Amino acid sequence: MSKNILNEIKKNPKIGVIGLGYVGLPLAVELAKKNRVIAFDINQIRVDELNGGLDKTLEISPDQLSGLPNLKITNDKALLDSVNFYIVTVPTPIDNAKQPDLSPVISASQMLAKKLSKGDVIVYESTVYPGVTEEICVPLLEEGSNLVFNEDFFLGYSPERINPGDKEHSLTEIMKVVSGSTPETLDVVDFIYSTIVNAGTHRAPSIKVAEAAKVIENIQRDINIALINELTIIFDRMNIDIDEVLKAAGTKWNFLPFRPGLVGGHCIGVDPYYLMYKSEIAGYRPEIITAGRRLNDGMPEFTVAKLIKKMIAKSIPIKSSKVLLLGFAFKENCPDVRNTGVYKLHTELTDYGVEVDVFDPWVDKAQITGIYGMELISQPQKSTYDAAILCVAHDCIVDLGVEVIRGFCKEKSILFDLKYILPKQKVDLRL
Repeated sequence: MSKNILNEIKKNPKIGVIGLGYVGLPLAVELAKKNRVIAFDINQIRVDELNGGLDKTLEISPDQLSGLPNLKITNDKALLDSVNFYIVTVPTPIDNAKQPDLSPVISASQMLAKKLSKGDVIVYESTVYPGVTEEICVPLLEEGSNLVFNEDFFLGYSPERINPGDKEHSLTEIMKVVSGSTPETLDVVDFIYSTIVNAGTHRAPSIKVAEAAKVIENIQRDINIALINELTIIFDRMNIDIDEVLKAAGTKWNFLPFRPGLVGGHCIGVDPYYLMYKSEIAGYRPEIITAGRRLNDGMPEFTVAKLIKKMIAKSIPIKSSKVLLLGFAFKENCPDVRNTGVYKLHTELTDYGVEVDVFDPWVDKAQITGIYGMELISQPQKSTYDAAILCVAHDCIVDLGVEVIRGFCKEKSILFDLKYILPKQKVDLRL
């Protein structure tokens, strides 16, 4: 019975993408090249902008948006009634206590429960800890639909691997992990994604395996960066240049090329807390993952302390001094500001009584004000700052050149390069 029902989706997929952020929009666009797609988001402003050809994430161009007659972008829930293959790409952040915030996934599941018909498939792409899809989403879907899981409707999980701002490793060029609640469901999920992913698919044996694979991808990176950050702190006390150490160690063929720095964004700084939460429920307190998070979360404090010591050494008064932060996004050449470490730098400096200006041409100034309550400057003025910190290596900032950046500062000042981009002999501090 279920095989026959699911085969109908292969023959006539009616796809709905729920959530049109960095993950959902590129997915909807690619799928709409071959299928009719209802792209849904609860944010009316976002929907209106996209229908007008504007994607503020800069992942999709106006031409891409306008050239897809099969793509319907909407916040009208009624249009989802015709869908038989749903993909949920809503965010999964952490709250102020660094606990998983599953409210977007729960809300999406409750909404879709009212839309489900017999034979429908829902695929979750949102990053979660192992068990969320089957232990939290399934009861909500069954209760709201009066349908039976794996008899009337079916689930899949295919973790997102979007790297904001990366035009080389795009959705179609990254292998897709797919899973399904039944073998037949897995076939359907694999079939749908295989139509758009050139890099191929990997069929995980279960939904929990796929959920776990996603969450550890970013934990591994977080821990590797934490190791380099800890080495940076150690060698700083020994007056050894970590950059020179990494260059020397990097001559070995199997040395991993990680760099010190701030860790932010929607994945690396968030995903570890999801597994830490689930791990403790299972009766185990993770040691390495917790230590990695603690180290990386502490890097803004270490960075500011290093700057303050240098300012004192140069007899630059701390209180009421002016510091310029160059870049605010969590990574270069990208407007994404989620969990950016630069905000923590700003907070630390302000706590010292420092007056801080932030300059970043990439980000949406209104969004920064709404999320962080900050005002960004439009252009730094010459000879104004006691210190400038290169936080994010946007091309438009790096291309200014060290002399222009130095020109924003007073004669007695400090230029701090967090990204190891500027000539070593031209800067006063590096991590």
